[in-house]
Amino acid sequence: MLSNSSKTKQQNLFYSPLSDMLDMNDPLIALSNAIDWEIFENEFSQFYSKDGSPAKPIRLMVGLLILKQLENLSDESIVIQWKRNPYYQYFCGYNEMQLCEPCHSTQLVKFRQRISKEGMELIFKVSVQLHGNKAEEKEVLIDTTVQEKNITYPTDGKLAIKMIHHLHKICKKEQLNLRRTFLKEIKEHRINLRFFKHPKKIKKARSSIKRLRTIVGILIRDISRNLKQDKLSNYTNTFDLFDKVRNQQIKDSNKVLSLHESHVYAITKGKDHKKYEYGTKASIVATKDSGVIVGVASHSKNEHDSKTLEAALISANKTRTTAIKEVICDRGYRGIKEVLGTIISIPGTTLKKDTEYQKQQKRDKFKRRAAIEPIIGHLKSDFRLARNYLKGFIGDQINLLLAATAWNLKKWMNIYFFAIISGEMKLLLESIKQIKLYNQIFLQLIVIKLIFTHP
Repeated sequence: MLSNSSKTKQQNLFYSPLSDMLDMNDPLIALSNAIDWEIFENEFSQFYSKDGSPAKPIRLMVGLLILKQLENLSDESIVIQWKRNPYYQYFCGYNEMQLCEPCHSTQLVKFRQRISKEGMELIFKVSVQLHGNKAEEKEVLIDTTVQEKNITYPTDGKLAIKMIHHLHKICKKEQLNLRRTFLKEIKEHRINLRFFKHPKKIKKARSSIKRLRTIVGILIRDISRNLKQDKLSNYTNTFDLFDKVRNQQIKDSNKVLSLHESHVYAITKGKDHKKYEYGTKASIVATKDSGVIVGVASHSKNEHDSKTLEAALISANKTRTTAIKEVICDRGYRGIKEVLGTIISIPGTTLKKDTEYQKQQKRDKFKRRAAIEPIIGHLKSDFRLARNYLKGFIGDQINLLLAATAWNLKKWMNIYFFAIISGEMKLLLESIKQIKLYNQIFLQLIVIKLIFTHP
């Protein structure tokens, strides 16, 4: 049940409001005043029932998700940091210092599941709209990257041993007595798999992998015989997955690389230090000049880059009011010239009929394409795109949307901070023009302050 929060804020007799204690020129406070939080209140209220105990405020949960991604923190860490940082509390809609944690970290998981991908798309759209006309550029840059999943390096031996341990847990849960557990034999095979690439150990390692797969089949059949039909139906999908894993060969396509993240696939990008990356492919759409991310897409299959353009452009068109005229890509997108009425520009040899001006224009345009590479780098190093800890393919989509949201909000905060430091009135007015809570008197005070401090 969603509790009705009061719109009128009455001051506490014993505590001073946070607005009197904090620096109101701080970019995080300016950002909290710039975001229209009522959009989230109106859209997400439909996901709450009318019965049950009162839930946490929507602004608090949305604010925690944004802060987590902005500061590159885990669910557990952001809850603790929120208690210690009054700027975080003001950002989430509190005007008085809170002395306890806002919620349990698992409530963030429940909230992500509640609003799902559609809710994250709304948060991302709001972050794009903060940049106004800068997000409406006709030319955009597109590139793909790999969003790695939080899984161990996949080997046949690891998967087989994990399946055996999982089957043992099923037996313990259902109180079944197996003919044989194979625990002692598994230890021997685990030793044989150590340094399996050594020339003298390859043969023994292959025989151990073959035997481990056989043990998986024996245990599945033994459990299936002893389980009743009504309970057996609960494990049908698990047994089918295990059969697929134990029967897959080295050169098979669509291999299962992880038992708990079965949708993950191997991607090679030609990197010297990392031959294969295990996760999902992600498309990033950024404006050419301003670098605002206007669209993202996570792909469930390892397709050619040219086939990922449609999903990326659909995502970008949802956050914009004008259509994209031209997309600038690298040579990995060769094979397609137009998608959804948008021109696809790829570097190539210049035409003989081109003038020197046209040739130079093309060179500058394709040089600018490289600007999306550092954007992807910052998404990975600063905004939790390097390794995804959220479960399932829906977790890949949510993490990608939140990372792009954090990039856009951080960019807005940097513009505001630069305007305050440098005293450039044009940038200052541009960054705070959507702040509704700042009245005219406060704006005049900022102007006077900048004039006297930066003559």
